[in-house]
This record gives sequence, structure tokens and C-alpha cells, in this order.
Amino acid sequence: MTTEGATAPMKSSEPRSRILRALASLARPALIGNPPGNRREVRGKVLWIGVWLVFLIDPLDDLLGGAHTAPARAAGWAGLLLFVACYLTLVVRDVTRAYATVRTLVLLGLMIVLAVALPLGLGESWYVLLVYFAVSCAAALPLPYSRYAVVASAALLLVLPPLRGHDPAWDTVIPVLLGGFAMTGVRELVRTTVELRRARATVAQLAANEERLRLARDLHDLLGHSLSLITLKSELAGRMLPAHPAEAARQVTEIEQVGRQALTDVRAAVGGYRQPTLDGELAGARIALATAGIEARLPEEAPALPPEPAAALAWVLREAVTNVVRHSGARACDVSLTRRQSLQGPYLELRVEDDGEGAAGASAGHGLTGLRERLAAVGGTLTTGQARAGRRGGFVLSARVPLDDVPVGEPPKLPA
Repeated sequence: MTTEGATAPMKSSEPRSRILRALASLARPALIGNPPGNRREVRGKVLWIGVWLVFLIDPLDDLLGGAHTAPARAAGWAGLLLFVACYLTLVVRDVTRAYATVRTLVLLGLMIVLAVALPLGLGESWYVLLVYFAVSCAAALPLPYSRYAVVASAALLLVLPPLRGHDPAWDTVIPVLLGGFAMTGVRELVRTTVELRRARATVAQLAANEERLRLARDLHDLLGHSLSLITLKSELAGRMLPAHPAEAARQVTEIEQVGRQALTDVRAAVGGYRQPTLDGELAGARIALATAGIEARLPEEAPALPPEPAAALAWVLREAVTNVVRHSGARACDVSLTRRQSLQGPYLELRVEDDGEGAAGASAGHGLTGLRERLAAVGGTLTTGQARAGRRGGFVLSARVPLDDVPVGEPPKLPA
């Protein structure tokens, strides 16, 4: 008994909710600024626009109760239906673009003929058709021409009534002007909405592209260095394995440590949290160069810098040392950090120079491109070229970041 009483209201409300959902689906118009893409959207847009046809009540009342002959009444019905069809065709479409096409001009021509002929033939109840003609011109014609068409429609209300011996229809002039110019305003509002939507989509796409580039740059910088070190240590372990198994085992252990550290770095880079440090990269560079059999001369410690310039220089040092190890064939590599002065102010220069074949990292690949982007973000620059004279070859990479009057070796002052 209780169960039936509880479920009965639910059963009775189900048809009502289905009806409401059907009406909502029918009345849901297309997205603002978009032409209707299917039958449901066409029905919804016609329903919303058709609401404004209520002002045709005067012509309908004249057809139903006016003193007209049968042929005049039939012509009135045919003309009204044709006029409404032309109106809906012009207004339902995408109003963000003006179509000065033959089809548009033909439809507007039919409308103005009907808007003039029907009032002259059937009476003053039909002057309201000029309101819909003005709205159609504002919706279909380019903006400058639509304004002239609206004003011309209002002027017709001053010209047509005297032809039938009536006073000018001043009471309809205001609706014609308001309806026409309101439609031009709606068109501009919809066009602006569409442009903003497109701009927002473009900004979102650019942000996604920028994030992909950031991830690609970070992964290249991280994995390029780590995988190069793993490759070198693997080759070294392979050569040591027959004669020096203990040394080979030590190299394998270091390979495991490098792999674990690379995995940690990749996870941190994907999360956007990792910022390399100059001290850490100096230690890593010393190990990588020693493993490759390259004599390394590096500073013992890095000066204190703000986080962003320090991270940018750390990325540069990592990429430069990776290129030396992988491509240069060098026997020695010099790394220096020097405070210098220019007309623009003090700056810190990171210089990585080798005595290799002279082409290591010379091409502007993904690595150097990413380094330039990182340095540009902190106001720095990157230059590359041949090593100084007196060597058999070699390549030099120089990165500069402004110091902003922060003394080298001293921590920057924090705001109080």
C-alpha cells in the first residue's frame, strides 16, 4: 500500500517530464553565431524567430474579418505566406555574414513588392510588413547598405498611405526604425561573440602548443644527457667485462643510478616542478666528461643567482657538455663562469670550450633552439662558434644572463 502510494506520483510525473524535455529540445536554438546544422536546430531557431511573427495579427485579422472579395482574400493569403517564407529564409541563416547574392536580392525584392502591393491593395493593416522587411534587410545586407534600407523602409510609410488617401503611418515609423537598427546591433553582437569564441579557441591552441614545446624541450634536455651517459657507461662496461668484471659491475651500478635519476627527472619535468641547479650540473658534467675520457677543467662551485637565470644556465651547461661528449671527439673541455661588464650592465657568462673537431653542436637543432628560448626568457643570449686560435680545432658555446646588480658569489637580496 505504501509502495504504491510512493510510486504513483513518480509514474504520473514521467510523461510530464518527457514532454518538458521534448519542448526544451525543440526550443533549443543553434549555438549563437552558428548556422543551424541539423533539423532540430532549424526547428529551434525557427521557433525562436517565429515568436516575433505575432505582430502580423493585424493582417491576419484583416484577412479573416475584412470586407474583401474572394480573389483579394486569396491573393492576401498567398502574399502573406510568401512574405513570411522569405522573411524566415533570410533571418534563420547565419546572420554574422552579409550575403549580397542574387538569391538574397531576389528574396528582398519579393518582400518589398509584397510589402508595397499588399497595403495598397488591402488596406492600412498591412503596413506592418515594412517592419519585417527592414529587419530582413538588416539581417541580410552588408552593414552600410542595411542602414540605408532601414531608413528607406521608414520613408515608405510616409509615401504609401497618401496614395490611398490616408495620413502617413507615423505610428509604424518608430517600429520600423527600432526593429531594423536593433537587428543590425544584434548582428554586430553575434559577430563579436563569434570572433571572441574563435580567439579563445586560438589562445587555447597556442597555449597547448607552447606546453608541448616546453615538454619536448625539457625531455630533450633531460634524456639527451642521461641517455648519452648511459650509452658511454654501457660501452665502457662491455669493454671491461672480460678482463675486469669488478669494474664492469661498478659501471653497471652507475648505469642503474643514472637511469633512476633520469626517470626521476622526467617525472619532475612532466609535472613542471624541476629546476636544475648549476652546482648539480657542474658535478654531473665532471662525471660525464671523466667517463668519456675527456680532461675536464670546471669551477668548483657556482655563484649564487636568482632561480630563473641559474636554471637557464644549468640547462645550457647540460646541453653543451652532452654535445661535447657525444659529437666533439675532444680530449679536453674547459668550463668557466665569469662576471663581466657591458654597456647594458653586469652579466654572467658561461663558456664551454673544447678542442674537438669544431662542429659539435654547431647546427641549430632542437637543443640549441631550446637553449635560446630558455635564455631569452630571462633576458640572456647564446652564441656559438669556433674555439680560439692556437688549438687544432674546437668549438665554443657562450651563454650570458644579466645579473641585475646581484654580486657574483653573494645571494640576492630578498624584499622585506
